[in-house]
Amino acid sequence: MIELVIGLLLFLGTHSLRIVAEDWRVGLISTLGDKKFKGLVSVASLIGFILIIHGYGVARLTPQILWVPPVATRHVAALLMLFAMIFLVASYIPGNHIKARLRHPMVISVKVWSVAHLLANGMAADVLLFGSFLLWAVFDFRAARQRDRMGAIQTSTTIDTAAGSSSVPASNVALKPATVRGTVMAIVLGTALWVGFVAYLHLKLFGVSPLGL
Repeated sequence: MIELVIGLLLFLGTHSLRIVAEDWRVGLISTLGDKKFKGLVSVASLIGFILIIHGYGVARLTPQILWVPPVATRHVAALLMLFAMIFLVASYIPGNHIKARLRHPMVISVKVWSVAHLLANGMAADVLLFGSFLLWAVFDFRAARQRDRMGAIQTSTTIDTAAGSSSVPASNVALKPATVRGTVMAIVLGTALWVGFVAYLHLKLFGVSPLGL
């Protein structure tokens, strides 16, 4: 379990710098340079990710059962994962209504993924792993929305200064216009990814069938 904890601290810690230490992060980038900073963060994240995978695998060998989830939670979790996959794909496809509406579909995908797995699993390692990611996603989304609001204020002020009283919301400036094509692509590809995981990949990669089949 210690290995899992260290992995979570490394992985989530490197992904939390903008949440808890933005000034320190900016100072490091200024001192080290953008490429070196990103390289160090990537190495730390990779080490953390490897420790998470190995530590979770070891913890599953001697499971500490906190509760036994009802079978129905597997089906609820599988349905939630459909939305998680669609949100995940939507974060990479430009010009879709899902991203335009949610603003940060990747982080919301992590939230849904975490909740789904907490519902369907009752080991102490599950609570630690998925609960940690859920807490991170909640705080990261909150921080991202705060940055959005600050960006909206700055953009509105800049446009007001340049064009008199004409004010344009930042959301209309920063995002590529959403299209039906982009939205359909996100839904179709996300659904295809979900089907692949439910039918084959989850069992192949993690040794567990999502629906217990």
